[in-house]
Amino acid sequence: MENYTIEEKDSFTVLGIGTELKSDYTDYAGINKEKADFWSAVKQDGRLDTLKAVAANDYIFAVNEAVNNKMMHYAGVMTEASLPEATRLIQFPKGEYLVVKGEGETADELNNTLAGIAFGQVLAEVKNYAYVGAPNTSVVMGQRNGLVFGEMWIPVVRK
Repeated sequence: MENYTIEEKDSFTVLGIGTELKSDYTDYAGINKEKADFWSAVKQDGRLDTLKAVAANDYIFAVNEAVNNKMMHYAGVMTEASLPEATRLIQFPKGEYLVVKGEGETADELNNTLAGIAFGQVLAEVKNYAYVGAPNTSVVMGQRNGLVFGEMWIPVVRK
C-alpha cells in the first residue's frame, strides 16, 4: 500500500516563528518534547494567533530546517505579510515534493506521525527520489470526525 504521492508544487514562502532544537538529531523523544513545549508556548503567549491573523489560508505549518548547522523548528503560515515577532521567511522551492497524508488526535500527534512515516519508512522506499535537506514541513489542514488531518511536504529531487 502506497501511503505517499509525489506532487509538483510552486514555490511558496512560510512566515515562521522559530526555536533551535538542542537535542541530538537521533534523540526523537527529546526532539518531540522540545517541539511540543515550543508549540505550547506559541499557543499560550499569542504568537500563533498573531501568525494566523496574517495567514493567506487556514493551514498551520510546522517547519524543520537546518540553518547555519543548527536544527531549527518553526510555527508558520503562508503569507505575503511580515511581522516583528517572526524570526524567518522560509522559502520552499518550486519542484517535486514527497507528500504523506495522515491524521491524529492533536496537531502534535499528527506532526510526529507524519514525520515518522515520511522519514522512517517512505524515504527509504522511494527509490527514484532523494531528499536533499531543504526545509520540510508538516501542514495541519483542518479537522474532521474529531481528528486533525494534514500532510507532510518534503522537497525531493530525482536520482
